[in-house]
Amino acid sequence: MLTFETLKAQVAEGKIDTVLVCLVDMQGRLLGKRYHAQNFVDSAWKETHCCNYLLATDLEMATPPGYKATSWEAGYGDYVMRPDLSTLRPLPWLEGTAMVLCDVLDHHTHEPVPHSPREVLKRQVARAEAMGLTPMMATELEFFLFQGTFDEIRAKGYRDLTPISGYNEDYHILQTTKEEHVMRPVRNHLFAAGIPVENTKGEAEAGQEELNIRYADALACADHHTIAKHAVKEIAHMQGHAASFLPKWHHDRVGSASHVHLSLWRGDDPAFFDADAPHGLSELGRQFCAGMINYAPDYTAFLAPYVNSYKRFMKGTFAPTKTVWSVDNRTAGFRLCGEGTKSVRMECRVGGSDLNPYLAQAALIAAGLKGIEEKLELAPPTSGDLYEKADAGEIPRSLRDAVETLRGSAMLREAMGDWVVDHYTRCAQWEQEEFDRVVTDWEIARGFEKA
Repeated sequence: MLTFETLKAQVAEGKIDTVLVCLVDMQGRLLGKRYHAQNFVDSAWKETHCCNYLLATDLEMATPPGYKATSWEAGYGDYVMRPDLSTLRPLPWLEGTAMVLCDVLDHHTHEPVPHSPREVLKRQVARAEAMGLTPMMATELEFFLFQGTFDEIRAKGYRDLTPISGYNEDYHILQTTKEEHVMRPVRNHLFAAGIPVENTKGEAEAGQEELNIRYADALACADHHTIAKHAVKEIAHMQGHAASFLPKWHHDRVGSASHVHLSLWRGDDPAFFDADAPHGLSELGRQFCAGMINYAPDYTAFLAPYVNSYKRFMKGTFAPTKTVWSVDNRTAGFRLCGEGTKSVRMECRVGGSDLNPYLAQAALIAAGLKGIEEKLELAPPTSGDLYEKADAGEIPRSLRDAVETLRGSAMLREAMGDWVVDHYTRCAQWEQEEFDRVVTDWEIARGFEKA
């Protein structure tokens, strides 16, 4: 990490000449400006500006109608980007470059923009802190590496995709050695950028990778995830490859997830742990986990935000279909890890690799806190092949279904506010509308002659 004083010294010495000033958009991407470093340390460290459409676009940067926050009628004005100097860090994979994340403020009032992803998470963290609790979280990043760069693959119409390896490489050392020209720089550059990387490994499909980062407080965890995802794409590109976080790139291939591990702490003490409780999970921990599980359908759109996200949810793929928990069982939507130890925590396995970590983590915290407030009872753990459990709650099986549970969630409206829920409901609804109007290759191949 960099202090502002260290940054100024390195700018004066000519070691850093560029500062990326970034916000996080609704899709969890880094958007912003490249500043000449001298200008940043002279003045831009206080604030800069951006168009307010950046928090009301889709993946294509289109400007969908239906947002209250901004529109053509309102003229698409400005937001203020205020650098959070605690996030200053070098980006070692880019020569002479540092970066900083920004909070997004209303241009006129300088109040936080409520639907900014960092702000959505900050408000749920504040709710927990008001109860004397600190959410501690970790995310796992799964993705695929492909032969060829994004530009080369785009030029071919995203057809004939070739993963970097030819076989399932789960925990495979030989195959991942062949990929070290990408993954070694990923680990080392991220670590040098202040991201506490633990390890990388091959995942359960050809060309699939997993990056694991040490747990941290919720906001730092989301920052780490976002920067790491961005870095993976850039570093892979520099090595002639494309890294894709699309959850399901082929119907015959396993999808990519982003599992979220979560527990609560009181100061330096893990509030989920009680040595005398079943599985070592405290009463507060049971209530929190009951809330996450009970309200899972409400917030699934934050864990699976696109039409493609729901193609993961198939039995026998390690992607869950049921809103139940189990002890160390990867067929459940929620898996208790660290049973009987101070590191006891719940892993939510619902989220896909395309999730926005700020929104996903905020939703999990909101649901868990509601469980504490309602003193919900955690059902007994389930066991066996949970794909076949007929009486278990179901994860919404399509974005269309998830939009409706999000829209109607009294829990999220109470926790996040109507404004935020309506904003992201419109975001998910637009994704469905865009898909619905497109004629797919599958439809043409299936019905062109035979229909």
